[in-house]
Amino acid sequence: MIFLTALPLFWIMISASRGGHWSAWMPSSISAFEGTCVSIPCRFDFPDELRPPVVHGVWYFNSPYPKNYPPVVFKSRTQVVHESFQGRSRLLGDLGLRNCTLLLSNLSPELGGKYYFRGDLGGYNQYTFSEHSVLDIINTPNIVVPPEVVAGTEVEVSCTVPDCPELHPELSWLGHEGLGEPAVLGRLREDEGTWVQVSLLHFVPTREANGHRLGCQASFPNTTLQFEGYASLDVKYPPVIVDMNSSVEAIEGSNVGLLCGADSNPPPLLTWMRDGTVLREAVAENLFLELEEVTPGEDGVYACLAENAYGQDNRTVGLSVMYAPWKPTVNGTMVAVEGEMVSILCSTQSNPDPILTIFKEKQILATAIYESELQLELLAVTPEDDGEYWCVAENQYGQRATAFNLSVEFAPMILLESHCAAARDTVQCLCVVKANPEPIVAFELPSRNVTVNETEREFVYSERSGLLLTSILTLRGQAQAPPRVICTSRNLYGTKSLELPFQGAHRLMWAKIGPVGAVVAFAILIAIVCYITQTRRKKNVTESPSFSAGDNPPVLFSSDFRISGAPEKYESERRLGSERRLLGLRGEPPELDLSYSHSDLGKRPTKDSYTLTEELAEYAEIRVK
Repeated sequence: MIFLTALPLFWIMISASRGGHWSAWMPSSISAFEGTCVSIPCRFDFPDELRPPVVHGVWYFNSPYPKNYPPVVFKSRTQVVHESFQGRSRLLGDLGLRNCTLLLSNLSPELGGKYYFRGDLGGYNQYTFSEHSVLDIINTPNIVVPPEVVAGTEVEVSCTVPDCPELHPELSWLGHEGLGEPAVLGRLREDEGTWVQVSLLHFVPTREANGHRLGCQASFPNTTLQFEGYASLDVKYPPVIVDMNSSVEAIEGSNVGLLCGADSNPPPLLTWMRDGTVLREAVAENLFLELEEVTPGEDGVYACLAENAYGQDNRTVGLSVMYAPWKPTVNGTMVAVEGEMVSILCSTQSNPDPILTIFKEKQILATAIYESELQLELLAVTPEDDGEYWCVAENQYGQRATAFNLSVEFAPMILLESHCAAARDTVQCLCVVKANPEPIVAFELPSRNVTVNETEREFVYSERSGLLLTSILTLRGQAQAPPRVICTSRNLYGTKSLELPFQGAHRLMWAKIGPVGAVVAFAILIAIVCYITQTRRKKNVTESPSFSAGDNPPVLFSSDFRISGAPEKYESERRLGSERRLLGLRGEPPELDLSYSHSDLGKRPTKDSYTLTEELAEYAEIRVK
């Protein structure tokens, strides 16, 4: 109804303009379709004191001054007009009522221009009004779209066409499918005194309607006249991120590119962020973030933020940097007392999570698969748990390892290989002790009330290897009568003692008898063997049936018991001389060859033969020396 109230207002404004002076009113601009008609509303006034009997008027084209001979559009006195307006112009208003409304028909482009009205009251009472109306010959309807169309907010689009009193147009919308149905169709209104037809289209636009081409068509019944106009919708809407990477995996040291694309109107401000820090931003539909030679520190979640004046949107993408395990770190107890519980934690960092393994001397003690931590628990440590351990972390990108030592402290243990042994003219005692921390070792000789420790380096030599401490006690001149030796070891966790046993008892016996006793013992043994042998032979000769007095029976001499190889052995004994004396217990008497046969009987001693008595005597002489 707002449009229908415009006409009364026009007449009120005209009435108010009457004030007894020359004045006129007409629309400053007016439009019309080519081939149709148009009415130019016009009102004028003059001084009241003139009171002319007849009022005349003239319409000029493009100039208000008669002396310039402008084309006459309409003239009430003579009806003489310019050829361009013959049959095309007609006065609709009553000049006596001060209404100068003009109707132009069958419009053509050359009729577009300025139109002036001149009042003629007779005589010198003529006046050309400066007010004029500009006629625009058009070919398209006027589609009016609001300056701002926002998605989701209802909008009104109008289609306006000039009305023709002789031909009334019909309006229809083109391309409005999916937008909505026209809410008002063919409604008239007066706009600055002219009549127009308006069609209104109401709809709620979406982002998909942005750029949509909407048309309006004006057609005139019973004619072929048809005019169309179009307008593109500029729909404003907030950003929506439509293009972005999914989760990205990259190997440490490689280059990574992250893409973010958004749809919005106007274009959005795109921003790449990580942990609240802006990495890159720009007003664009797409924004590319490039990360060169990525490190594990760049692993994380990256966010893309898109915003404009109508809203915002954001999305995130996870970047997973794959890398080999870092060198494992070991935290826990590294020194423990035997029997205590030990807990050791090995941890590392990698992507993906590694396989963690703790082993000792190639024996696997604990394993964790796809974990960043591994805990080793030893409920009650023993000395065997002491030593070097390795924590190894590995995945498909590499392997790293860390070695660590567990020190188990315990009381001394004297090992079974501890003993004493006689060598030449000395006795050596070996005491092997396993302990942690390093023990103090002492040798005790109870029979002599003597204790010797490591500080007396003349007698004791010690050497440590890992948890083993080896101490050697050397006693010179004690081979024939070695004393009892007790090894004692102690540290802050306890004391252990052991009497060291002697090894090689037969050698010790020879050491006690001595060289002279050995010769005598061998001589006695050989004499006994010879005596038994001669007795058996005599018995065999007496009892033999083939024996006769004239057969020259063999005579048994002691020189017949020849010792083979005696001269070479004696020469060897002489060469070794002092070496034999130093051997002590290790010296062995020479082996005597006591074998003989019946063929040896009856042989006489020669200058190369030695009697048993001579051999023993010389051997005894050598041993004494």
